[in-house]
Amino acid sequence: MILLLQEKWICDKGNLYANQFVVNIDTKLQATTNDSSNSNEMVPGRPTWQQTMLRISDPKKSIPFYTTVLGMTVIDTLDFPQWNFKLFFLTTLPEGETYDLTPGTQEAHDHMWSIEGTALELTYNYGTEEESFKGYHPGNEEKDGFGHIAFNTDDVYAACDKLEAAGVSFKKKPDEGRMKGLAFAYDPDGYWVEIVKRTESKKIKNYFNFSQTMLRVKDPSKTIPFYEAMGMIVVRKKNYGDFSNYFLASSSNVDESTDYSSLSENEAKEKLSMMFGPVLELTHNHGTENDDDFKHYNGNEEGRQGFGHTGFLVDDVYAACDSIRKMGYGFKKEPDGGSMKGLAFAYDPDGYAVEIIKRGGIDFGDEKITIE
Repeated sequence: MILLLQEKWICDKGNLYANQFVVNIDTKLQATTNDSSNSNEMVPGRPTWQQTMLRISDPKKSIPFYTTVLGMTVIDTLDFPQWNFKLFFLTTLPEGETYDLTPGTQEAHDHMWSIEGTALELTYNYGTEEESFKGYHPGNEEKDGFGHIAFNTDDVYAACDKLEAAGVSFKKKPDEGRMKGLAFAYDPDGYWVEIVKRTESKKIKNYFNFSQTMLRVKDPSKTIPFYEAMGMIVVRKKNYGDFSNYFLASSSNVDESTDYSSLSENEAKEKLSMMFGPVLELTHNHGTENDDDFKHYNGNEEGRQGFGHTGFLVDDVYAACDSIRKMGYGFKKEPDGGSMKGLAFAYDPDGYAVEIIKRGGIDFGDEKITIE
């Protein structure tokens, strides 16, 4: 949560799906996940994926893009004038559901830190809307780890016409490139927003729903067990020949009666596209696991800041961090480090920051709105 701080078309393996599907499973990962002795134990406290954080330069542009254009709802804000930044939390509510809480109040905080779904956290550092600010790094350059977020819709072509009419520009339109029927739009900060078709079922009534965050990983045989220990389940995996995609969902977003490992490709694809909440898409470019010196940029390096972190709710931050510590990837911030106690930032195997947050929240020290 709290981390202050080209038009060239990249068709290299994990970005725009340039290759045909190949139904093979990475044998190294399969051996790891099938052998319980190699798997990490579950992190205690029922961890659930609760947020993806992106830095934004101007809330007056980004908030309308995600709410008016893509149908999200701001469910909470945390304002820290003492540190010159403000956080906005947005999510897709089921069509027809109303939200009556006022963002920035204690009531909204209580709701925010107990949700079962996943929010998009937009971090605004005061002053970045000025012309002197050079902008954030949206990812998708050489060795960048963050790729995109995505929204599902029933008709990608109609949705893109609607987006274009609203003034949205595109990296890739549905009829461009080798993979027809999917698109990549730009948000106001240049982040890629994939537009993905749902299956024919009308289960989801929303025009758009927040559906994924994509990160590139070096070695899935290390990364997948980490996120499984964080309560996630691999709901679909695809080998494209020179890269593979793994789609993971928190337990709160899956059908508990389904054995996802036994699904056919078509069944897994349909199950995935009809999930209301987002999945974490991990993209592995084959061969990076064999290069000891290879490392993705994690979005927090000087000059490359954009994507910040993912975040998970747990019942007990200290107990969860004791378990995470055994995995050996270290911490950016321990629970008792810094001025904000009871909040941690762990590193995953690729060096991405993973916030560990107490379910129910803590006193963040923000400037709260009070309702008379």
